Amino acid sequence: MTDTQASIDNPESLLASSDNEFQAVLLEGVSRTFALTIPQLPLGLYKEVANAYLLCRIVDTVEDEVSLSAEQKEHFCLRFIEVVKTGEGAASFASDLSPLLSEQTIPAEHILVQLTERVIQITRSFAPEQIDSLLYCVDAMAKGMPGYQSMDLSGGLATMKDMNEYCYYVAGCVGEMLAKLFCHYSPEINQHREELLTLSTSFGQGLQMTNILKDIWDDAKRGVCWLPQDVFTEVGFDLKDLNTSESTPEFRLGLEHLLSTAQGHLKDAMTYTLIIPSHEVGMRNFCLWAIGIAVLTLNEIQQHLDFNDSSQVKITRQKVKATILTTKIIGRSNWLLSAAFDTKSKKLICKDWQYTAQK
Repeated sequence: MTDTQASIDNPESLLASSDNEFQAVLLEGVSRTFALTIPQLPLGLYKEVANAYLLCRIVDTVEDEVSLSAEQKEHFCLRFIEVVKTGEGAASFASDLSPLLSEQTIPAEHILVQLTERVIQITRSFAPEQIDSLLYCVDAMAKGMPGYQSMDLSGGLATMKDMNEYCYYVAGCVGEMLAKLFCHYSPEINQHREELLTLSTSFGQGLQMTNILKDIWDDAKRGVCWLPQDVFTEVGFDLKDLNTSESTPEFRLGLEHLLSTAQGHLKDAMTYTLIIPSHEVGMRNFCLWAIGIAVLTLNEIQQHLDFNDSSQVKITRQKVKATILTTKIIGRSNWLLSAAFDTKSKKLICKDWQYTAQK
């Protein structure tokens, strides 16, 4: 997508670059996965989706910053909503937040916050309907996520419903936003708007649950657990006993139940993707690559239920490349895509666990 050599290490040259290059460089710094998938989108969507991800990443940066109190996080989240809503105050938001970011926030996120004003300038160049879609997502994330800052998460979330709500604030609202942007881009897709919006939150949840399950032990090391206790109560395990030294049979059974739930959400994500016309190859690839990587990750967890570090279930670059190649070959065929998904994910289905009852 870019022709010049702007660098995230040189903010001045970055500011002088085109909007597409500016966002591409920032994406490469904060997320290699989205830096890979977002450029697959057609030109009528690339800039908007890239910008949307950067806005969400600014909210994530506030939420993840260890040096900020819960009150400060809520303050900056509410300020950022107003910045996106009005297009004003971006510079002061950045100048107030930047000095408070610690070294635990990666350098690329420091730069992203510093360049908030340019990000917002791009946001405000979009059509009103697109801005509304981005604002809805930022508002949901920025208002929903701070509520978890004061919670004791050492013993997990209370129920599956609580996990669903958390996943919505983190990813489900992003799925909704993407569906709205897709519908704005294509009148043909807009004919399926209601169905897409219904499936979109499940799309987001499937991807977020995959991240949660992959990072169980990494989170546990810092005293955090995003798993639902009621699921593990059914199999006789207390999440307060979760530690990085052992994985009990009861815990592994609960984990299998959640793998099955995540598989159900990803199946919805595949249905969502197949609604996109087959000639929209880039849009399909954008969705399919994310789904494929998620399914492969869940399979790694299924095969290593006793893992105790996310690195043990990380998929290889070769598998990622194979997924990309496969989608390029069969990406226009709904039947082949459905068959491939069912084949790759069938081991994740837990027969004694009803996914539909948990949605």
